[in-house]
Amino acid sequence: MGAITAAGLPALLPAAGLMHDPGATGRFGDYGGRYVPEALIPACAEVEEAFRAAWADAAFRRDLDRLLAVYAGRPTALTPALNLSAELGITVLLKREDLAHTGSHKINNVLGQALLARRMGRTRLLAETGAGQHGVATATAAALLGLSATVFMGSKDMARQALNVHRMRLLGAEVVEVNSGSRTLKDATSEAMRHWVTCVDEAYYCLGSVMGPHPYPWMVREFQRVIGEEARAQCAAELPAAIPDYVVACIGGGSNAAGTFAGFAGTAAKLVGVEAAGGAAISGGKVAVMHGHRSYAIQDEHGQILEAESVAAGLDYPGIGPEHAHLHELGRARYVTVTDAEVIDAVRRLARSEGILPALESAHAIAWVARAARDGELPPGATVLITLSGRGDKDTTTLMEIP
Repeated sequence: MGAITAAGLPALLPAAGLMHDPGATGRFGDYGGRYVPEALIPACAEVEEAFRAAWADAAFRRDLDRLLAVYAGRPTALTPALNLSAELGITVLLKREDLAHTGSHKINNVLGQALLARRMGRTRLLAETGAGQHGVATATAAALLGLSATVFMGSKDMARQALNVHRMRLLGAEVVEVNSGSRTLKDATSEAMRHWVTCVDEAYYCLGSVMGPHPYPWMVREFQRVIGEEARAQCAAELPAAIPDYVVACIGGGSNAAGTFAGFAGTAAKLVGVEAAGGAAISGGKVAVMHGHRSYAIQDEHGQILEAESVAAGLDYPGIGPEHAHLHELGRARYVTVTDAEVIDAVRRLARSEGILPALESAHAIAWVARAARDGELPPGATVLITLSGRGDKDTTTLMEIP
C-alpha cells in the first residue's frame, strides 16, 4: 500500500500511468479507436480538438466545477453502510451518486459535454439512453443552457422506464422511439449515431458512457473522474488505511466505473466491475468493433452481436467501453457477473438495511459484494467502496411486477 502524501491522499503506485490520455489514436492498448463512417471523421476530430482546448482552459474548468457544485450538488456523500457492514462482516462505504441532481452520475458527464457543445456553437444535443437517466440529464442540461435536446430510446426501455420518459418530455426534450432490433440501448445508440451524420453542423452528440469513437471514451471518463477523485479523498479521511481494499462498481458501457477507477488505478485497491450476466461483454464476449470503437461484445458463432438481457435497462447493452477491455487485459481490474435474481435481492437488502433504494444498475455492485462476502471471497473485515451510481425511483414499476 502506498505512503500517504502531504495532501492526505495515498501516494500513487507505478500503475498511475493507467487511465491516461490515449493520444491522437484514441487507443487504450489494442482497444478504442475511431471506427465511424467517413462523414463523421471530421465531426469526431472537431469534438476532440474542442475538448482538448476546453480541458486546458482554466475558465472552462471553473465553469464546470461551479455547475457541479451549485447545480449538481457535488461533492456527493460517502456513506458508511453500517447495518449492511454488520450483516456481511466487512466495512462497506457507499459513494452516493444517487444524491446528485437528476438522480445519478450521468449529470457529471452531461454538464461537461453540454458546456463543450455551447462552446463549439452547437444549438442541439443528441443523446441515446437506456435506463433514461442519461436522457434526463441531457434534457436537464439542455434546459439549463438554452439548448434543445433529442433523445433516442428503445421502445422496450420506454415502456419499463416510463417515468424517465415523462421527465425528459417535461424538461422539453424530444424523445424518439426506436423500434429496431432489441429495442434497447444498443439500437438507440445506433439510431443516434445515424442521425448525427445528418446534422453535424448544428447538433452535438452527447454520448452517455465511455464508449463510441475517440474522443468519447476518454472524454467521458475525464468528466466522470470527479467521482473517483472525491471518493479517494473521502476514503483517506474515513479509513485508517486511507484507501479501501476493494473498489466496486456496476458496468454496462462503464462510465461510473471508469470515473471511480480513475481515482484508484494508481493505488493498491483491487478494482472490480460488475456486469449483468445477460450482457457480460468481458466475461462472456469476444473482441469486436461496435458503435465506433474496438472492445469486447457478446456475439454468436458467426460474429454477429447478440442481444443483451438484463432487468436493468442501463446494463442491457452487449458491449463495454474500450478502456475497461484494456484494464481487463492488463489484469488491473477484474470483471464479474451477477444474475437478475441476485440484483433484485440486493435492491431489497440495501433498502431494508440502510433505507437506501438503489437503481437496478447500482444493485449489481451490491449483489456481487454480498455474494463475495458470503462465499469468503472477500476476507472478513475487508473495506469495500461501492459506487452507488443512481437511485431506484425509476425502477419502482419494474420492482412492483416482481414477486
